[in-house]
Amino acid sequence: MIEFLRCSPSIPRDAVRGDMTEHTTGATTVYLEHSGGYRVVRDSMDRADIEYEVYAPDRKRCIDLALRVREELLENLPGQIIGGAEVLDVGEISAPTYIPNAESREHVYGGEVGIFYTPYP
Repeated sequence: MIEFLRCSPSIPRDAVRGDMTEHTTGATTVYLEHSGGYRVVRDSMDRADIEYEVYAPDRKRCIDLALRVREELLENLPGQIIGGAEVLDVGEISAPTYIPNAESREHVYGGEVGIFYTPYP
């Protein structure tokens, strides 16, 4: 998912991360984290739940970027082949919600999607 979002022209490539160890307060960041999932059909289809959080210094920029991430995942990820898996569908678990960081006081919007995939080929 990280490489998929990094290739999107509407999302800053250097902002997409799989961990927050190199995040600098005030830097625009799109953070992805595996949050769960389950086997849907034995030996043929799985579901991975992915949370995304978008950090930005400006609240408007933050929600706009979170909505772009949401759009990329819901509309453009289905049908893609990524890391030996074909993405069959993506469902929204929760839309972007405002969850400001209490420690850094940064603006943060976060949401979650369920990604349905099967081994490829």
